[in-house]
Amino acid sequence: MTRRRWLISPQLPEDVLSQRLEAGSLSRAKVGAAGGLSDGMPLLVQLLHNRGVEDPSEYEPFLAADKRLAHDPHLLKDMDKAVTRILRALLGDELIAVFGDFDADGITGTALLVEGIARLGGRVTHYIPHRLEEGHGLNYPALKLLREQGASLVVTVDCGITGFEEVEQARELGLDVIITDHHVAPEEPPAAMAVIDPKRPDCLYPFAELAGVGVALKLAQALLTATHRDGEWEDLLDLVALGTVADMVPLEDENRYLVKRGLEMVNKSQRVGLREMVNCAGLLMGEVDEESVAYTLAPRLNASGRMNHAVTSYELLTTTSRSEARRLAAELERNNAERQKLTAEFVAKAKEQLAESAADGRPLLMVSGPEYPSGVAGVIAGKLCDEFYRPAIVLHVDGDQAKASARSIPELDIVSAFAECEDLLLRYGGHRQAAGFLTARANLDQLRERLEEIAARELAGVDLRPMIAIDAVLPLSMLSGKTYKLISKLAPFGQANPMPTFLSRDVGLIESRRVGADGEHLKLRLGDGKTVWDGIAFSLADRELSSHVDIVYNLRKEYWGGRTTLQLNISDLVPSS
Repeated sequence: MTRRRWLISPQLPEDVLSQRLEAGSLSRAKVGAAGGLSDGMPLLVQLLHNRGVEDPSEYEPFLAADKRLAHDPHLLKDMDKAVTRILRALLGDELIAVFGDFDADGITGTALLVEGIARLGGRVTHYIPHRLEEGHGLNYPALKLLREQGASLVVTVDCGITGFEEVEQARELGLDVIITDHHVAPEEPPAAMAVIDPKRPDCLYPFAELAGVGVALKLAQALLTATHRDGEWEDLLDLVALGTVADMVPLEDENRYLVKRGLEMVNKSQRVGLREMVNCAGLLMGEVDEESVAYTLAPRLNASGRMNHAVTSYELLTTTSRSEARRLAAELERNNAERQKLTAEFVAKAKEQLAESAADGRPLLMVSGPEYPSGVAGVIAGKLCDEFYRPAIVLHVDGDQAKASARSIPELDIVSAFAECEDLLLRYGGHRQAAGFLTARANLDQLRERLEEIAARELAGVDLRPMIAIDAVLPLSMLSGKTYKLISKLAPFGQANPMPTFLSRDVGLIESRRVGADGEHLKLRLGDGKTVWDGIAFSLADRELSSHVDIVYNLRKEYWGGRTTLQLNISDLVPSS
């Protein structure tokens, strides 16, 4: 009846719900005053519970998402060492090089730290490696070049936590290194001057899920505060919002504040490059939200590194020339269009390869070949992972080596899987659900076999269908504009805090028609005798329909002809039983 797995959150018992309503610091009166939503308080408490906010004393800080969620940067291990070394570099007029990663997180973090150091009067330069020619992280030729240019201190952004050999090479070149990163950290970090990573086992920072740009911000914050410029770091939050949303880290705890405040800064940003990018993408300043960043701006920032060189995106975010901003924004548009075309082409090719080998029935998907473009391998893996609900690995084979990008489902920590195959890998790293590795071509068959064994073990008994988490079962007639206002209080939405999703059963199907270039979408009109709603069901035109259907959906705003209306964004539907 459905290709997807519906996971309906258990509803709070009435007595527990009543207790939390009574104890909640966000009173009925306060919520009502904020938008006439007092009748929706039980639903709000349920939604908070589903997101792990169970203590009523945490309700108001979570919803406000203000500075109370921020933590002292000096709680990060080695922060004091890093600040002391950078201040010494400033006093000695040393050239400081900020070495960032080539994705949107690294690009925004690099721009942020360069700007922060420059405000303090420092001599600072930047370096972003070429994705295809240099790969992720520090590398000796780049370090040698920076030393030749006169740099004596390198500060990494979003990389370096596994750069043991490179940190030693830097020392031999006469370079001091400060690492700022957010990837999984080894038990013993590289022997750098300072290693700032909230995932260090010995770090006591209260929140481990900052993005790379978030860690860079904490360093800039500590530097500015140490020089009696506290508060100046807040206008850097536009960069933090872009990088944090782009890197898909959990939007909880401190990230909620950074993204919520950062989006406010994005919408009034004076960065000419950011404004041009927003305009070229067909968005409006003042209406950019987390969804706009995730699906429109972030792909453009990432496209330069995937198709050419990420320095284009860095230059866009830092230029002060309007004509240069227009040129760079147009270049990103072209890069993004090319990236979309390549992705579609090679997703189709990967699916053909999987079908030929009957691999789509296995617990882990792996495709390889010299033809797979390394720049979009991660995007291809993500598409396969989403469609088949299995870990997916895409390898670009080049001579004797193969470089992989992997995406995984929540049930399998892909980095831990790689750790079990460490003897077959030249290097690896990343996050639970997004990672990569480099291996010898000769190891591919053995590596595939071992990874499939690990996936089979870890996913035994798991229903490998895409899962939709449903917050509550509601009658369609309960929905209104007030419901939308209520759920909007939970924003910003993203990883660990998705937009609330509801299930309505036995909904009358009033009208249905196919839309889209290939008729792959459904435009629906639905009702339950008390209310009527318009809905859109993307890529669901092949579903069986009947006079009454069960629908899974969330509420979305639709802009058309100068008017704003609400509609149902339907993620799944089946005939009512």
